[in-house]
Amino acid sequence: MKDEALSSLYTPALVVDLDKVKRNVQNMTERYEKLGVQLRPHMKTHKTLECADIMTGGTRRCIVVSTLAEASFYADHGFDDILYAYPLPFDKVEHCAALSERLDLFQVLLDHPDALEELKKRPLKDGRQWHVWLKLDCGNGRAGVLYSDPGTLKLALAIAQADGVELTGVYAHCGNTYKCKGVEQIQAVAQETTNLTLQFMEKLKDAGVTCKSSIGSTPSCSHPVKDMAQLSEVHPGNYVFYDVQQSLIGSCSLEDVAVKVLTRVISHAPHRNQLLVDCGWTGLSLDGAGTLPTGYAVIEGHTDLKLVSMTQEHGRMEPISGPLDYSKYPLGTMLTLIPYHSCATAAMHSVYHVYSEGHLVGKWLPTRGW
Repeated sequence: MKDEALSSLYTPALVVDLDKVKRNVQNMTERYEKLGVQLRPHMKTHKTLECADIMTGGTRRCIVVSTLAEASFYADHGFDDILYAYPLPFDKVEHCAALSERLDLFQVLLDHPDALEELKKRPLKDGRQWHVWLKLDCGNGRAGVLYSDPGTLKLALAIAQADGVELTGVYAHCGNTYKCKGVEQIQAVAQETTNLTLQFMEKLKDAGVTCKSSIGSTPSCSHPVKDMAQLSEVHPGNYVFYDVQQSLIGSCSLEDVAVKVLTRVISHAPHRNQLLVDCGWTGLSLDGAGTLPTGYAVIEGHTDLKLVSMTQEHGRMEPISGPLDYSKYPLGTMLTLIPYHSCATAAMHSVYHVYSEGHLVGKWLPTRGW
């Protein structure tokens, strides 16, 4: 980072390497073009228009969101074919209906029979149908109906048979890849999730129902298995930025991480053998729980330093071993943090400073809220 404008930014500042973003997107896009599978990128990591345009190749079509605030934000800016991939919140049914009646294709997701009943209570105008994805739990254990539960097929058929409702697809998130280390383990989870999803699709087919299938997580989509070619779609999101966590899993290398946080030394604490910096958890998040050898982040170019703790606006750094040489870190020194989790870190910032080849080229403003 050579540009004076970067070095003059107020800190903590989130900076995005535009060239790495474009490369990460190109690699993922080409991967699924070769497999013949539709890529439906998730917007939750960045929540910006500019990045969404890069991820969709400027089409402003075929995206996933995790909040209704994102859905409305993108709809207001000309995006369509939006999947709100979150178990249907009953307080937001009317808002979902408005988007469904306004857009060519707005899709919701559910994993409980009561959610289907809520949709049936609110028929859409002009003969439109609710487009519904069933969330399938294939071992991730977060949301979704369990693939092996007999009630899951029953719910899928109920969606397919309901008046004013269409079963658009079956959606599984293989977030259990986040416990993996290395490509072999990632692909084992990807294979299992793919197998279970395709087996469920066969059950639906035997019952006379056909619809789309989609699985996703950045680790599995970064290292797809051959059978994923039988799926309709994949829906990764973090790949646009990547992060330290993804590099440890094996999704990417540390060089692929496109987002960093700039921070400055604001004080010395010789009695604690520590530096004080101006990035606390409001600038980086506490995600990762400080479990890295370097604490809460990788400190670029300073493998001997550890970010040991953070309060709201303060961070404490100390050497991994030995006494700190304070002459190397005068007050005002700028340090660069590579975040453990880019989604959580980006959520802490209201503006992203975007640079290319070391020069500041603009700002991206994410949407916020739920």
